[in-house]
Amino acid sequence: MYGVFLVAGLALGAIYALSGVGLVVLYRSTGVLNIAYGAIGALGAMLAWQLEQMQYPEPVAWVAALLVATLLSVAYGRLVAPYLSYREPVVKAVATLGFALMILGTANYFWVEAPRRLYLFTDTMGFELLDVHITGTRALVLVATLATTFGIAVFLKHTRIGLLMQALANKRELSSVLGVPVIRIETYAWLISGFLAGFTGLMFGDLVRPNPGALTFLVIPAIAAAIVGRLESLPMTLAGGLIIGVVESMSTLIKPIAPYRSIAPFVVAAILLLWLQRNRKLTFSGHD
Repeated sequence: MYGVFLVAGLALGAIYALSGVGLVVLYRSTGVLNIAYGAIGALGAMLAWQLEQMQYPEPVAWVAALLVATLLSVAYGRLVAPYLSYREPVVKAVATLGFALMILGTANYFWVEAPRRLYLFTDTMGFELLDVHITGTRALVLVATLATTFGIAVFLKHTRIGLLMQALANKRELSSVLGVPVIRIETYAWLISGFLAGFTGLMFGDLVRPNPGALTFLVIPAIAAAIVGRLESLPMTLAGGLIIGVVESMSTLIKPIAPYRSIAPFVVAAILLLWLQRNRKLTFSGHD
């Protein structure tokens, strides 16, 4: 029984982690903490569900979800974000909150809260590991999260575009003076983040439920995971997301705690940040 909850927690944590990676990549490149991340993924997932109901082939639904999420992200990054580029980080974040509310309102207009199920072909696949059945979707989420985190880390460190993306955050004016195509480089960041939002929205909709509100609030544990990584470290963001997912899932087994498992992202983030801060102080003390 514990193994089932552990696997479920790892799959859920992988979604949190990958969402956190999407937030960190965008923040490191543009200085924007995109609170609309969950809403962007939600609209993509709801569109995929609708297309499935209309008997469209599943690959069409997947592509449509990823495309819509990516286009929404890029549209905001090109049409709105540049006008806020010199404003304080909190102003940038609040602006994306407004964008999230617009998307959520649109999604709620077309899809009211109701029991639904988003089916992916990977649900029918799977294998047994230590007497625990692991579906293809859960395996896909875990593998995709690990591969994407590693791939993005390599991309940022060893490609020209990746290095320019890292150089932009809080150095936009200097980068522009040096001849960096700021808008184009930032567009790459919005594109990557939007694509990841679409993918995580699909996975979350399949593993949990495809409702606009639930999918939109995926951004909360994703932000918690990103905060564990201090909006900078991809490996720490990955670890934070996985731990949050496992703690949230395993909390279901403890009856006094189960009703409050939704606060797991905040508790885990706070504990990990305190632990990391303590280790940093000990490291500095050792150098003294």
